[in-house]
Amino acid sequence: MGQEKRWPVISALGVVQILAWGSSFYLLGVLAAPIAMDMGWPLAWVFGGLTLGLLAAGLVSPTVGRIIGERGGRAILLASSLFLAAGLVVLGLAPSLPVYLAAWLLLGLGMGCGLYDPAFATLGRLYGAEARPAITTLTLWGGFASTMSWPLSAFLLDHGGWRWACFVYAGLQLVVSLPLILTLIPPAPARPVGASDNPAPVVALAQAERRPFLLMAGVLILGGAVMSLLSAHVLTLLQARGVPLASAVTFGALIGPAQVAARVVEMAFKGRHHPLWTLMAAMSLVAVGIVMLALGLPLVALALILYGAGNGIYSIARGTVPLALFGTERYAPLLGLLARPGLVAQALAPPLGAYVLAHGGADATFGLLAGMALLNVGLVAALWPARSSHNS
Repeated sequence: MGQEKRWPVISALGVVQILAWGSSFYLLGVLAAPIAMDMGWPLAWVFGGLTLGLLAAGLVSPTVGRIIGERGGRAILLASSLFLAAGLVVLGLAPSLPVYLAAWLLLGLGMGCGLYDPAFATLGRLYGAEARPAITTLTLWGGFASTMSWPLSAFLLDHGGWRWACFVYAGLQLVVSLPLILTLIPPAPARPVGASDNPAPVVALAQAERRPFLLMAGVLILGGAVMSLLSAHVLTLLQARGVPLASAVTFGALIGPAQVAARVVEMAFKGRHHPLWTLMAAMSLVAVGIVMLALGLPLVALALILYGAGNGIYSIARGTVPLALFGTERYAPLLGLLARPGLVAQALAPPLGAYVLAHGGADATFGLLAGMALLNVGLVAALWPARSSHNS
């Protein structure tokens, strides 16, 4: 499929990604405190809904990947919009904490069917070995999710309350995302591009592939944990180091633009280098930024810009490295298997961070983050021998 025929697909999927992230992962960034205040629930339990949702997403990810590998991603993406819409309606109606948590189980199914990994798998199923530019472009769209959803959530909160915000997001899933998927995301080819004559992808790993697979899973676990823990606690950590709240918010706001800028730079290279170079650059930038914060260096803004840039291209690498290492035919099911441990790590890292912060303070928490980030650089380095197993 020519590049001129891909841009409507990627653009549609980009809008779907913005709304999917804004309707789920980023939803509580603005709504958590009002929900807790209105319902009288502890804030930890309100955020516990997101933890539950991420665990549900991790639970279904292997099945989602297998289905995309066999049939393509269109039906899975449609299911994502329906699950998200249903979860948001239940959330908006929730009279009690158990119903609220049940809503997050539905939202978790929507996340498992519709965030980056299923979207990457969909593009891999459509375009095969040529999916890398499409994956890179899609992450550029996704980089605007919080930038667009947080102001929208704040506007809806001011004009109708948190329940109204949930209903509006549910409506956007039904009147924007669902039609875009139906009209612009094509059905997958009968078999993945470049696949063999097997009726369904064979997921079994050869002996030589098991080590790279486990190393990649480790990278996703540590990468997801670092991102989730720092995102949840960055303002608290900076304030514990003496940074005023207003300055901490300003510093934190640098992460999003740094992510997008780094993705633009990655796009400019047009896939001339192996995706492992992108992954190594990502983990190195994340590690340098976090080590700077851990050491208490005064360059907080630079540290968060480096972290944001690394996190931005990490989103690309987590989709393109498995494609390069394991080929196109098993890409979707393997991506689904790899997604599970990373999502579980994202779910469990914020509570772990809160525990360490409460019992060891900011220094111990930054030390934990720095240790995980540096270990991840080592895991990526250990992946280098696998880079010649498939063409990039």
